[in-house]
Amino acid sequence: MRFISFEKNKDIKVGLELLGQGIIDLNHLDSTIPNNLNDIIKNFSSLESKIKTLNSPSNIHYKVNEVRILAPIPVPVRDIICVGKNYAEHAKEVQRSSFNTLQGKQAVPTKPIIFNKATTSVIGPNDKIEIKNDETKTTDYEGELGVIIGKRAKNISKANAFDIIFGYTIINDVTARELQNNHKQWFIGKSPDTYCPMGPAVITKDEINNIDEVKLQTFVNEEERQVGIVKDMVFTIPVLIETLTKSMTLVEGDIIATGTPAGVGIGFDPPKFLKPGDKVKVSIEPIGTLENEVI
Repeated sequence: MRFISFEKNKDIKVGLELLGQGIIDLNHLDSTIPNNLNDIIKNFSSLESKIKTLNSPSNIHYKVNEVRILAPIPVPVRDIICVGKNYAEHAKEVQRSSFNTLQGKQAVPTKPIIFNKATTSVIGPNDKIEIKNDETKTTDYEGELGVIIGKRAKNISKANAFDIIFGYTIINDVTARELQNNHKQWFIGKSPDTYCPMGPAVITKDEINNIDEVKLQTFVNEEERQVGIVKDMVFTIPVLIETLTKSMTLVEGDIIATGTPAGVGIGFDPPKFLKPGDKVKVSIEPIGTLENEVI
């Protein structure tokens, strides 16, 4: 299933998108279905069969161009959990960069680098990335696969990691590089307002047969900058979940941004930072394409 959040007549709703056909307004058909994807995820075991019965072209209410598509989870339950340097070639390009915040350490980490990104940075497809929020003018893009947690969990083994996953989305971990470098802990450089485009949908995990073979691409003004395959991650999704849950509880609706491939702006000499008028697209099939303009 393909969940989206959308705005119609100033109301925020949750729907199912049937690609090429339209949008099903779930709460309109059944008022017991929450109008909030976080609540649907939290109660999915009791809602799944009901939602599946509504997943039909006969229930379409709107065409996509009749609504405003929002981030699928407009207000995450907690800060986005992010993973740094999780593709080897990206780790190496960061190590070579003057913006490397871990100077003197190994390029490719031996343990996952975990940081967080504020919920207030989240925007949806076609919303604007506002670089006025980065006074250093060193804003960069990072296309990533987002993992949505579906069950509250602690001490999950790698073998059972996929049992707690609800689905997947696309995230652009937009980053103010000089702020990231200056403040060391990364949070302030990762969290300016509008610096977490997300969407266009959350697809349930059953929509992807083999997540390891999924390809991610990032384009800036139609120029391909990043290409990555999930299996090339330094730390796989099961390893990330096992690592996190050894010490903390993951909750329904948690979002894990799993890292970005090589090809970010600081990987070029000189760096290619984003500027007003740039258009950034991150594509992951079958999730779709997340596109945002920089202003």
